[in-house]
Amino acid sequence: MTILFYKKACSQLLFFSLFILSTQVLFAHTITGYVVDENNKPLKDVYVMHLKSGTHTHTNSKGFFTIDQVEEGDELRFSKLGYAAFAKAITEESEVLQIVLLEASIDLQAVTITNELDVLNTITQADLEVNPVTSTQEVLRTVPGLFIGQHAGGGKAEQLFLRGFDIDHGTDVAISVDGMPVNMVSHAHGQGYADLHFVIPETIENISYGKGSYDKSIGNFATAGHVDFRTRDVIRENVINAEIGDFNYQRYVGLVQVLDNANTSAYIATEYLTFDGPFDSPQNFDRVNLFGKLNYISDAGNELGVSISHFDSEWDASGQIPQRAVDRGLIGRFGAIDDTEGGETSRTSVNINYDMALSDNEQFSTHLYYSKYDFLLFSNFTFFLEDPVNGDQIKQQESRDLAGFDAAYTYRTSLSDYKLDLTAGLRLRNDRTEGSELSRTLNRRTTLENIQLGDINETNTSGFVGATWYVNDFLIDAGLRLEHFKFTYKDALSTLYDTQAQSETALLPKLNFNYRVSENFQLYFKNGVGFHSNDTRVVLQQTADDILPKSYGSDLGFVWKPTNRMIVNTALWYLFLEQEFVYVGDAGIVEPSGETERFGFDVSLRYQLSKHLFLDTDVNYAHARAINEPDGQDLIPLAPKFTSTGGLSLKDWNRFNAGIRYRYIGDRPANEDNSIVAEGYFVSDLNVNYDVTDHLRAGFAVQNLFDVEWNETQFATESRLQNETASVEEIHFTPGTPFFIRGILQYRF
Repeated sequence: MTILFYKKACSQLLFFSLFILSTQVLFAHTITGYVVDENNKPLKDVYVMHLKSGTHTHTNSKGFFTIDQVEEGDELRFSKLGYAAFAKAITEESEVLQIVLLEASIDLQAVTITNELDVLNTITQADLEVNPVTSTQEVLRTVPGLFIGQHAGGGKAEQLFLRGFDIDHGTDVAISVDGMPVNMVSHAHGQGYADLHFVIPETIENISYGKGSYDKSIGNFATAGHVDFRTRDVIRENVINAEIGDFNYQRYVGLVQVLDNANTSAYIATEYLTFDGPFDSPQNFDRVNLFGKLNYISDAGNELGVSISHFDSEWDASGQIPQRAVDRGLIGRFGAIDDTEGGETSRTSVNINYDMALSDNEQFSTHLYYSKYDFLLFSNFTFFLEDPVNGDQIKQQESRDLAGFDAAYTYRTSLSDYKLDLTAGLRLRNDRTEGSELSRTLNRRTTLENIQLGDINETNTSGFVGATWYVNDFLIDAGLRLEHFKFTYKDALSTLYDTQAQSETALLPKLNFNYRVSENFQLYFKNGVGFHSNDTRVVLQQTADDILPKSYGSDLGFVWKPTNRMIVNTALWYLFLEQEFVYVGDAGIVEPSGETERFGFDVSLRYQLSKHLFLDTDVNYAHARAINEPDGQDLIPLAPKFTSTGGLSLKDWNRFNAGIRYRYIGDRPANEDNSIVAEGYFVSDLNVNYDVTDHLRAGFAVQNLFDVEWNETQFATESRLQNETASVEEIHFTPGTPFFIRGILQYRF
């Protein structure tokens, strides 16, 4: 009887154990859900972690996520920079989760290192939150390692420096806004001219950037890197902002939400800026910006974004001045040799983006844009070198229609039980420029001679395919990009009607690796072939076959979180460029340059010292040389060798927000043998703001806090003054702003 009872008890226990185990196995299943903010707007790139197993995923553009092998009682943790982390225990009733994340102070602890999310762009988003920008110069400076300088008036596009490149106004960095290209091909002033003044800084929500030419989805101009500014889909509160400062500075900004419901949001923004600058001859800079954006998300999660913008500006300029004129006392540091320089420009754009999910594993996005662009610039770099009577003033002018379309498709599948993303894309861009002109002028009124005048039609068609394979903690990303150009030019100065045309194609492979060593450390090795196109007039004047010279580059680096609130990124990099033919818009000539190489390192540090105090610094070194030139004659003019930016910021402390920032660039060669040196500088800025009430903020900002004497842009130029018998080659510079303070008053409602 006892044995019988024992056998029965054992069988019941075994049955009960198998029942419990089977129910647990049966319950272990896939959990899906949506994550939204307090306004019921989907949150993208929320980090979803299964605390028990350590597996993780991210939400997509619809806020949707899915995670496998979750059992009853397990916890999922949801985190995103700028939002309070939230943990959810899974119950048997859990089907489709609806998670709401509440806004919170910036906390670097929320930054996660994974192969599916670019942590460096997340850090840049944190930089924007900690240090809000109020000018296009500040917008550009948020990109680590990107250095800028302004010359020839505030309305002209900034001069860019990155990774040992004097990029001029955009030759080797691809810049876009919501996917719409900013760089202008075959521009009257210079190839790749990128004028960001049509962007209202307060509308920028995040910045996606990359250094090198490793992204298969990015094409022309992405030699040293690329930057895409993304505007807000929705504004959290209406804003009216007023700034008044030294040198007749005034800036007024308004952002107003006009529509906000479960599926649709829309807002308008406007900006007016006027500024004389510290110059003896006021620059009379005047700019108006208008921007409107509508965002619609369907019940199925498909997203439509439509934006319309218009900007118009005009200015006078003192131009670059020769050092000898200042040394002799002919003019002061803020004086001018020819104060009739200046210009005007405008841009009206329509930009449409549409993203849709074809299925759970398929994404499709399309993008359509159009811009009407006008540009007029008067400059005088050599004064009386070419024309001792009338002077050397030149006019550069164009009227452009820019239109484009691109589409991308992504399919998620598996290979050997590991996730595999297959992507393909197509892009078409057409630039039609009428009256692209370079002329010699007098006092911005009289045209003395047409040097170049004609119509340009340039078409760029490109496509790419790629595969991204996630193998445990490894990521392998391979891609191939095809670029095709057709260049057409009608010379208005030719006595006979003649249309010149030529085509060229380039094939660009990419191969990148990521290895997530641990949850706090990631290694990466990036490789790619890139290029930048040349001006249509260069292509048609140059008989060489290699009219789309390529670049070959590699990055080896890591991202490391040594503590919960410290992030370190470093990279060793190398870049080789083939023969280039560069159109010099100021002279209307072609300047050939040989092979070049650059190598160096980048180091970035972000450290949250406390809940409210943030430290950041970027240090960049570059060695740039022309390969086929003799030693001592092989330096690349104006290539930056050492740069650094950073600062200390206070965020949301007892109603105070403040920051002190610095930027440093070392001495660099202004010519090939370093006999002329462009001097470096160290400049600091300060801003302090106080929330008087929940709606009213008052503050001030200071540029050049310690009132140092510095030269913002410098060039080795041969020029002749009116009273000189011979020309002189030396540094010509635009002086940097002296101590400059402005008051700020902001009302939010």
